[in-house]
Amino acid sequence: MVFVKEPRPGAVKTRLAAAIGAELSAALYRTLAEAEIAATTPRGGEYDRLFFFEGARDAVQAWLAATPLIAQAEGGLGERMAAAFAEAFARGARRVALIGTDVPWLTRATVLEALRHLDAHDVVLGPAEDGGYCLVALGRDLPALFEGIAWSTPTVLAASLARAAALGLRVHLLPALPDVDTLEDVRRHWDRLIPLLPESLRSALGPIVEG
Repeated sequence: MVFVKEPRPGAVKTRLAAAIGAELSAALYRTLAEAEIAATTPRGGEYDRLFFFEGARDAVQAWLAATPLIAQAEGGLGERMAAAFAEAFARGARRVALIGTDVPWLTRATVLEALRHLDAHDVVLGPAEDGGYCLVALGRDLPALFEGIAWSTPTVLAASLARAAALGLRVHLLPALPDVDTLEDVRRHWDRLIPLLPESLRSALGPIVEG
């Protein structure tokens, strides 16, 4: 499952927008999301993908072409994640991985590794370097895992591990990956980001990043 947002200025990358402006941050979000979506495209029926969107359906449909879309549930992030897992399992999935669209270096190999580790674990988490996580995989519906978490804080991963331990769940951690949420993140990973960016975006961001 992929969580995506309509790449509308003011609706995405709000922390980054405070530093570089809403238009540029939305353009960067769109580029990073497209890179991650491409990198996690399955081959030869390895897995199916469901896209859960936030925003205007028509705008997201136009962006992602023929991809089937499911509106994210109402509520906070934990409620929306729990609802997405419930939907996937209700559709007959045996194992489910959920990713966001902030980590363009997350690939299909990462997804496959996560699903494979569900052989011996109940939960697989892909940590993000900001203290959260960019992937969560489950072998069964576990809505309680997403309760009582202070989302969008540096304690998300630690709190989720504590929650899993309280529920008696076996957890596997994948290697941590960097996400891109702030101008400092863009500067830190600029050399890795450059190949992903169209020339217009590189030219617009370059003076800000290097200034």
